[in-house]
Amino acid sequence: MIDSEQQSIARWAPWVMRAALVVALAVTVAFPHWSQFEGKGMAFRAPFYALSMAAVPAVWKLRGARPPYPWLVDILVVAPFLADTLGNVFGFYRDYKVTDDVLHFANWVFLIGGVTLALRRTPIGRLNAWALGYGIGGLAIIWWETAEFLVQEAGTAGLQLTYGDTIGDLLLSSTGGALGALLAVLV
Repeated sequence: MIDSEQQSIARWAPWVMRAALVVALAVTVAFPHWSQFEGKGMAFRAPFYALSMAAVPAVWKLRGARPPYPWLVDILVVAPFLADTLGNVFGFYRDYKVTDDVLHFANWVFLIGGVTLALRRTPIGRLNAWALGYGIGGLAIIWWETAEFLVQEAGTAGLQLTYGDTIGDLLLSSTGGALGALLAVLV
């Protein structure tokens, strides 16, 4: 059983993360000339990243808003977008080449862990929740990499996408998604 202090933290954490994401996105849009944002397509990313904050509340409402609110799911779904944006704001992608690989893996652990926890609120069973979560993660990284390619083709210089990088991102993210889904079904 979760005590009242943990419930309070769980209720405030998504709002703190949302505020941090809004501030970080505002920085990327307000200062696009900073070297860490060059060629990152942050103006393209910002509106989509902001949508992550509405995903869980919208799905929860569409499903009838049955209590309890999925605070942990909410946190896990917003976390990858916050981590990616902060990685750019603080120049980690520019200064540490491994940042892209680490965040592709970790962000999919978070994102697909959250998706799979949401699936666990349905009567589909653990194995089906894992398989569906893993599949959603696989589709998500395919569409993510496609979007990056389209942003590059639209004229955003500096993404420097290569076949090897794309394959690496697909492998790291799908593996992270498999782990995130597994952790969610074991919780």
